[in-house]
Amino acid sequence: MAKAPAVMIPVGDREVRVSSPDRIVYAATERTPEITKRQVCEYVAAVGDVLMATIGERPTAMERWPDGWREGMRLATGPQDRDADGFYQKRLPKGAPDFVETVRITFPSGRTADELCPTEPAALVWAAQMGALTFHPWPVRRPDVDHPDELRIDLDPQEGTTFADAQRVAGVTKELLEELGLRGFAKTSGNRGIHIYVRIQPRWTFDEVRHAAIGLGRELERRDGGVTTAWWKEERGTRLFLDYNQNLRDRTIASAWSLRARPGAPVSTPVSWSRLAEVEDPRDFNLTTIPDYLADGDPWADLDAEAYSLEPLLQLWESLPGGELNWPPDYPKQPGEPPRVQPSKKVAEHWDEHGNRVES
Repeated sequence: MAKAPAVMIPVGDREVRVSSPDRIVYAATERTPEITKRQVCEYVAAVGDVLMATIGERPTAMERWPDGWREGMRLATGPQDRDADGFYQKRLPKGAPDFVETVRITFPSGRTADELCPTEPAALVWAAQMGALTFHPWPVRRPDVDHPDELRIDLDPQEGTTFADAQRVAGVTKELLEELGLRGFAKTSGNRGIHIYVRIQPRWTFDEVRHAAIGLGRELERRDGGVTTAWWKEERGTRLFLDYNQNLRDRTIASAWSLRARPGAPVSTPVSWSRLAEVEDPRDFNLTTIPDYLADGDPWADLDAEAYSLEPLLQLWESLPGGELNWPPDYPKQPGEPPRVQPSKKVAEHWDEHGNRVES
């Protein structure tokens, strides 16, 4: 069969060239028909304005699946994982159009990269043409990429928990934030989880925002036994994990309105609090349904209406017991951090009181 010719997708005042438009990106499911590369690019163009409202001017990694996504395909876990089907693109590839802009960011290792920085919807459609399904923006905007303007609360269901559990905990989180004078905005993750964003004043470091998330998580643990901040999976049980480390430098969450690499082309979808309580299956939010859903307006239209202080959450971090928690393994060992070893594998006499390994 002859290869389908490229097509031009109109995006504002531009047209973006899309090659192999008939390539199947998502297989058909009970909810959705086969979805082509052209449809993915048209979807990104259709939601371009609301996408830009949430990720515009932000360093953004692209989760790329050049051959589309199928059940059983695998996302690379690192630069040496060359046999994976998908990968994170953190440096803008060569040959990008002139209208695709970048911003210089610094990784925890100290290395730097020029990462995609969307300034118009056409840049996002170009990324989709390159196989990007999910956009992973940093919680910062240029020119200040060292001070986050978002607190991101990632409620991650563990084995034995459900989306309904996430809905319940999200409601408790909303109440707590309101008690502290903060306003949260919820979205589905595109899977079973829920993400809650709080716009904050960009004057705290990544580490301080992480501590604020820990403080929030510890208060949620006090209020709801179905929440945990335990870093090690063996200690989480059947509870929702509040992933506080998602607020660190170079840690990102799938953006609002992003497609996810899962069956049926689900979308990480902003919802009002009243709508969130009514959701029965988050898979109902997908590429085929979101354009009609947006016809009723953007549930996050007021996200930038006010930027809040982190002080109430930092006070929880200071006042609630527990101290420092584990950092991701690619970060240097931090002062006061617990030992980086699974609790079930820890032998007490091999560690000193500071959490450092004692050589035998």
